[in-house]
Amino acid sequence: MTDTKRGFVERLFAEHRRALQAYFQRRLRTKSDAADLAQEVYVRMLRVSDVLAIRNPQVYLYTVASNLMKEHAVLERRQVSSPNVDDASVQELLGELPPPESELETAQMMAHLSTVLERLPSRWRTALILKYRYGLTYEEIGNHFRVSSNMIKKYLAQAIAQCRRDMAQWG
Repeated sequence: MTDTKRGFVERLFAEHRRALQAYFQRRLRTKSDAADLAQEVYVRMLRVSDVLAIRNPQVYLYTVASNLMKEHAVLERRQVSSPNVDDASVQELLGELPPPESELETAQMMAHLSTVLERLPSRWRTALILKYRYGLTYEEIGNHFRVSSNMIKKYLAQAIAQCRRDMAQWG
């Protein structure tokens, strides 16, 4: 990265950092994220290949901030809508299965569960197996898939929800 580019971005960010943080604070539920998002704008500006070709750097800076705000809102909505698989009550519900009436019913249930697992997308199925059969952490599973631990939590939440729906239809 050239010193000219870095210097340009640093000057632009120094002039507008407080205003950017205020921009984010007005639009966020959690005010503590404002500084992080402003820093992300700085990082994204450093990634621009030719910052000197930007006609109006201040407008461009706030366009980046606006796009980042939209991304943040989408991520926040996703986090709210997906269950927290770490929550003790969710873990408790997962452990609750109706008691089988006989060994035959148990065998039938296991065969159906096997079918349900086979129908899951491979990433969801693999994440479930690695977590619940082998006891790997979210981070370890994430390293296996080269994704974040939050994405693994989403895979697991989606897989568990799908399994519960499919098993409820069977029962």
